[in-house]
Amino acid sequence: MTPFLSLFWVLAGIAILVVLNLKYKFHNVFSLLIAGMFVAIMVGIPADKIVGVVQQGIGSIMGHLALIIIFGAIIGKFMTESGASQQIADTVIRHCGTRFLSTGLMFIGVIFGIAMFYEVAFLIAMPLVMNIAKKADIPYMKLVIPTVVGATMGHSLFPPQPGPVALISAFNADIVQVYLYGVVVIIPALFCAGVLLPRFLPGISRIPLNSMIKPIKELAPEDLPSFRISILIPLIPAVLMILASVVKPLAGDGSELTRVFILLGSAEVSMLFATLAAMWFLGVKRGMTAEGITHNVTNSISQISNVLFVISAGGILKQVIIDSDVGDSIVQLMSHVPFSPFIIAWLITAVIRILTGQGAVAAITSAGIVAPMIGAFHLNPALMVLAVACGSNTITLMYDGGFLLFKETFGISMKDTFKTWGLLELINSVVGLGMVILVSQFI
Repeated sequence: MTPFLSLFWVLAGIAILVVLNLKYKFHNVFSLLIAGMFVAIMVGIPADKIVGVVQQGIGSIMGHLALIIIFGAIIGKFMTESGASQQIADTVIRHCGTRFLSTGLMFIGVIFGIAMFYEVAFLIAMPLVMNIAKKADIPYMKLVIPTVVGATMGHSLFPPQPGPVALISAFNADIVQVYLYGVVVIIPALFCAGVLLPRFLPGISRIPLNSMIKPIKELAPEDLPSFRISILIPLIPAVLMILASVVKPLAGDGSELTRVFILLGSAEVSMLFATLAAMWFLGVKRGMTAEGITHNVTNSISQISNVLFVISAGGILKQVIIDSDVGDSIVQLMSHVPFSPFIIAWLITAVIRILTGQGAVAAITSAGIVAPMIGAFHLNPALMVLAVACGSNTITLMYDGGFLLFKETFGISMKDTFKTWGLLELINSVVGLGMVILVSQFI
């Protein structure tokens, strides 16, 4: 099959996915299943092999991300219930003052975005931001934008979030490099989208608020966990992952110490430690009963079950692309395009994100397409992770979950949503890609 025809059937499958979602209101799981099977048939996968491909696609994602997503939801729940998120916000804002308030909120957004699933981070942060805007007498959107910028970038670029973890696994990237280069990529993006956009966006102070969220009932300072515990718990996975990568070259590949730290630094085990720490320090140590802890854990898992299945179903199309060698065909096709491979990878991911409305699904699906580019063009895998991650965090349309969450939370118009959410996502994505290309010139 020619590369053009392979690409055509992949795009046709994505088009079917969009039509089923938008016109016929199919659930994403069924849309992804139907689209994946359609592409599998059209690219020539034997009929008796298709079910196995579907099972492998779902299983590869479910097996790798299920525990990470579940643990992230549990950590977010305990941080909310205990007041740990409020402690982080209050402490950062107290040290930033009014002048650097937006910078402090971006910092909070990044931490929440790394530690929790995006919707959880958003719903935890927004009541805090609304209270802060009211106290400081600042137009609410000037503080909302920096916080959302931080959360979306933290969630999209850094492990242990599902998208980056899946990309690191698919590209066999070094996790320390992802963190190090990610910091270089994220800082200019945060500045452009979180500082400059709110400052120069026309009419931002006059966007009306018809908020569906209620101001949170703040706990008294003496009832909050310490800032040290509040900030340490969500950062435990990042610390363990980095330590594992640092110990490996120092102790040697075959040493017992390296094997122990590889175990501790795995996404699942590091998230388990963070979850247990949250349950102990934010639950047991604060007087929560065993029944209360079980109740919070159960609620956390039930709230993200739909997200878990949708992301897992996204692995179907990815697996079809891998098993049919469509990715190799697309690499051959793109090798004649006079653009950087990072731009091509970003474009592929951005198009899938815009069409499907799912950031993690876009990252996972495009991973199967762009992975062969790394070897073909001798690219740094960590930079490819970041390029695809930036593509998964781009401007979205009105059927995207993040778009609707932003719009309905504040009760604003479609126009104002495109002007705020749409622009901040686009700036995030484009500036991030630009930094990836810049860094690639020196590596």
